[in-house]
Amino acid sequence: MPRTVLIVDDERDTNEILASLVQARGYDVVQLFEGQHVVETVRRTAPDVILLDLMLPDVDGYTVCEQLKRTRETNLIPIVMVTALGGQGHRTQGVSVGANVYITKPFLPENLFKAIDEALAWRKLHEAHGTTGEIQFDIRGEMEYLHQANDLLTDLYTHTPLTERQIRDLRQAVMEMGGNAIEWGHRRNAELPLRITYRINSTGVTLVIQDQGPGFNPGDIPHAANDEDPIAHLEVRSNLGIREGGFGIMLARGLVDEFRYNESGNEVTLIKRFEEAVTQPPQ
Repeated sequence: MPRTVLIVDDERDTNEILASLVQARGYDVVQLFEGQHVVETVRRTAPDVILLDLMLPDVDGYTVCEQLKRTRETNLIPIVMVTALGGQGHRTQGVSVGANVYITKPFLPENLFKAIDEALAWRKLHEAHGTTGEIQFDIRGEMEYLHQANDLLTDLYTHTPLTERQIRDLRQAVMEMGGNAIEWGHRRNAELPLRITYRINSTGVTLVIQDQGPGFNPGDIPHAANDEDPIAHLEVRSNLGIREGGFGIMLARGLVDEFRYNESGNEVTLIKRFEEAVTQPPQ
């Protein structure tokens, strides 16, 4: 059965060239010349790969790519960005919204075919091994970088059985605990890297957030809320001249299925289990 390639490019000459090249290689082709109908067309035609221009007349390619990659039904469809925008900043943004391969115009046919092969290989590899693994990365200790890391993690979550509600819970838990690490662990020293480890197995997702600070005793935080008296800490914070807040740990604990600190208090582990793993009866 022939594979299908969706081509999204408003330049008709380029669109036709791309179509003739992939047809010559045995692919079926669906052509679009604007971005607003891409999501609908993808759902209707289920293409094997998408060739996506960035400079479209209505919706830019970054937005289209992010829409597809943030949607569970379409996020496994590989996307090759084919564009005249060749700067490193454009490439970085393309990767950040989930593009699998990025090639610039003008291109040789062999460059296009290589990009398509790489994109299809990515999908095959992900389908074969996407249920287990670990990714570890360090980010600069600033909230801007934490937000970017959280967006990347969200892209990873959408490739798992996590529900939309569970994904929202994890996003908030990461911001709470990552923010605590930056503010209290690093004392806002942006030069200290924040390490985030993402793990996935057949039962759920684990996140480990580690700061480079001296740590603390998680059982003795008078300026943070606790389950027994969730507002008693507010007076402590007021007396110390600390901003209002202190609910992060209690909130994050309630958003995940398992929450624990290491012995020194500079590493927190968050675990969210897939719903089918929770509800499945014991064997």
